[in-house]
Amino acid sequence: MKYIALIYSAEQSLPEPGSPGFGKMMAGYAVCNETYHKDGVYVAGDALQPTATATTVRVRGGKVETMDGPFAETKEQLGGFYILDCETLDEAIRYAAMIPHAENGSVELRPVMVFDR
Repeated sequence: MKYIALIYSAEQSLPEPGSPGFGKMMAGYAVCNETYHKDGVYVAGDALQPTATATTVRVRGGKVETMDGPFAETKEQLGGFYILDCETLDEAIRYAAMIPHAENGSVELRPVMVFDR
């Protein structure tokens, strides 16, 4: 079953690029990526640009409305994702726990819905 691991953190809490903390965080992601590929569970994944670059799109009464930024005001923002192909939820949890942001943010795991084609 495929699971999406949605990575949330407070943008202002992230270490600055080039800092020792940033290097440590990126080393943790390198371990995740290497393990996911080696174990054959990696399907896709990427980091997202900051929420200041987001555009929210809605259609109301047939009219397209847009606004800058995300709609929800939250302490933690979606910063990236992985799609993992795991046998069980427990296996997906084990891999999600490897994501560095799980230590100071959160990782939401959700099964990917499969539609008959």
